[in-house]
Amino acid sequence: MSFFDKIPTSTFVIAALTLGLAPFFPEPHVWEKIKMLLAGELHRSIDIFDLVFHGLPWGLLALKLVRGDRGQAV
Repeated sequence: MSFFDKIPTSTFVIAALTLGLAPFFPEPHVWEKIKMLLAGELHRSIDIFDLVFHGLPWGLLALKLVRGDRGQAV
């Protein structure tokens, strides 16, 4: 986890806002897949992959925020 702690939080924010929300129109892909998951319609492999692919930056950002600024140079 020391490598993870050395990565700046801004990197995770940028990844979450770009890859995590792409494509932006008509609605973010991750939002569409979360709605499908909650409706019980997430069955196809490509949909599950999309949820993981577009959700990963958000998960990493959440982990970074929970862990705080450990290992950041002052």
